[in-house]
Amino acid sequence: MDYKLWTFLIWGMLAMAVVVFVSLYFVTAGYGQFRTKQWGWSINNKVGWTLMEAPVFFVMLAIWGASGWSRHIPEIVLLGLFLLHYFQRSFVFPLLLKGKSRMPIAIMLMGVVFNVINGIMQGGGLYWYPNPDFQEGAAYLLRWNAVLGVFLFITGLCVNWHSDYVIRHLRQPGDTRHYLPQRGMFRYVTSANYLGELMEWIGYAFAAATPVAWVFPIWTAANLVPRAHAIHKKYRAEFGDEAVGKRKRVIPFVY
Repeated sequence: MDYKLWTFLIWGMLAMAVVVFVSLYFVTAGYGQFRTKQWGWSINNKVGWTLMEAPVFFVMLAIWGASGWSRHIPEIVLLGLFLLHYFQRSFVFPLLLKGKSRMPIAIMLMGVVFNVINGIMQGGGLYWYPNPDFQEGAAYLLRWNAVLGVFLFITGLCVNWHSDYVIRHLRQPGDTRHYLPQRGMFRYVTSANYLGELMEWIGYAFAAATPVAWVFPIWTAANLVPRAHAIHKKYRAEFGDEAVGKRKRVIPFVY
């Protein structure tokens, strides 16, 4: 992709992130516990998650292949972290979902568009216009930002996966009641799964040390922070202030 077009895409996505962040404090995205019939046609939640998340997995693989299957160590490590997240999110996470929830097609399509564009941006940041310091090879991974970034990513991945596990096991078979998650990082925030995902992509951005890599955690925050606010508000209304206690929304002790 032409560098000017690629740069325009990055700035456009940053501008859209601001719009999304503000909008989601007024309109809650209608998936999961916030789905309503007003969001129109819907499909099986498991199918929706796979169709929404899988495109970015294949876009990254395609860009890697088109680059000649580059074997530079920093790029391989970053690509591996990226694909690990999206393999689980696209092909494992949907199979673990319980119940018969549905996802609005509109939400799924918006997710597909974002994931394709993000795959182009992040793939380009690894293979079209990479960090020149990647040429250091394995030595790059000993830099403070790479060490910190990989540590944050893996820690966030563990928080994210464990939080999803906690949510999946809130109910016994046949139980339809709502429960307040309280294990793991849910002791500190009401959206611990979102905290984990934020940590992942902040870690990725530190490790990659490129402007385009930072677009991803900015977009993640723009999408998830307002939703965490909506979940926190709903929990307080449903379970009461005493039950929620001093838990924050998504950043422990802060917000």
